[in-house]
Amino acid sequence: MSKYIKLVFLTLTLCISATWAGDFEDGVAAQEKKDFATALGKFKSAASKGKSSAQSKLGDMYRSGQGVAKDYAEAMRWYKLAAAQGDVGAQLALGFIYEFGEGVVKDDAEAMRWYKLAAAQGSTLAQLLVANWYHMGRGVTQDYAEAMRWYKSVAATGFGGAQYFLGEMYRQGQGVVQNYAEAMRWYKLAAAQGDADAQSRLGLMYGEGQGVVQDYAEAMRWYKLAAAKGNARAQFNLGSMYGAGKGVAQDYAEAMRWYKLAAAQGDAVSQYAIGLMYSASLGVVQDHAEAARWYKLAASQGIAKAQSILGGMYSEGQGVVQDYIRAHMWYNLAAVKGDADAVKSRDIIAKKMTTQQIAEAQKLARECQARNFKNCD
Repeated sequence: MSKYIKLVFLTLTLCISATWAGDFEDGVAAQEKKDFATALGKFKSAASKGKSSAQSKLGDMYRSGQGVAKDYAEAMRWYKLAAAQGDVGAQLALGFIYEFGEGVVKDDAEAMRWYKLAAAQGSTLAQLLVANWYHMGRGVTQDYAEAMRWYKSVAATGFGGAQYFLGEMYRQGQGVVQNYAEAMRWYKLAAAQGDADAQSRLGLMYGEGQGVVQDYAEAMRWYKLAAAKGNARAQFNLGSMYGAGKGVAQDYAEAMRWYKLAAAQGDAVSQYAIGLMYSASLGVVQDHAEAARWYKLAASQGIAKAQSILGGMYSEGQGVVQDYIRAHMWYNLAAVKGDADAVKSRDIIAKKMTTQQIAEAQKLARECQARNFKNCD
């Protein structure tokens, strides 16, 4: 889930321990002045008296190498002392350390254990992480009911990210009976707070008539709100609506503009769509070489149709130098992903190839697949 990454970064920025007077407060003041040596001494003094917030601060300093040599083992020692006293920031930090493998072997189950401890103390951000991991089945057995419970706890505080995920669960019927009306309710709560993913989903629901009367104008309105925030999926959908003339006059130039914005963010389907527009001369001068460039970007992300089209381009020498081995490789990769047309095309071109050429094409396909379609052409 891409949204999970955003939540992690938000959590990282907010994991700040509560302050204590005396040495701890002096340590914070020194740290703000970038006098890390003084800060370290003050925090150690407060930590030796059992102040969990000072222990957590020491964990932060050793973890980041602030004023000391970076030392994950020492960071862990201080965090664990603080966490044992219920310091939420330390518990979250330990979760991150195990999640990302900072000085330890990555261990999702251990990360989840620490997140749960913080969540049990009422940390909204920890609860959101726990909900998300139950939703994904990460570090625990996937449990939609438990994910729903935690999401609702966070959503009750007005957090848009949790409201969005509740919308997702109701829209897809995950752990509940599919309910578009309820999904719409949660999406609107999140969208009202400016959540771009929720705004994009509302565009989808109005565009496809999911739980509401189909309304392209309303779909456009929500997509534009999300697209203005850089939401790639909304940008792609706007491109599709302009390309098809849904709710607006057909405008290939505008479609291309939105597709390129999404493609610049790595959206594979938009990259594929741009390839199609250059191939078919939709709002641009036909340019097979440019089409091939965009298809390659999409193919490198596993888009089977782009892989199949590349097979055809290599077969015909269209926009690329004719190469039956490359053609067979791309057809084969698309065929493995279930593209029936690619299977037929691969078998046709194989009749024009030698046994050695077919073996080489198959070898290239295996190597490409092992690299997850990267650097295959």
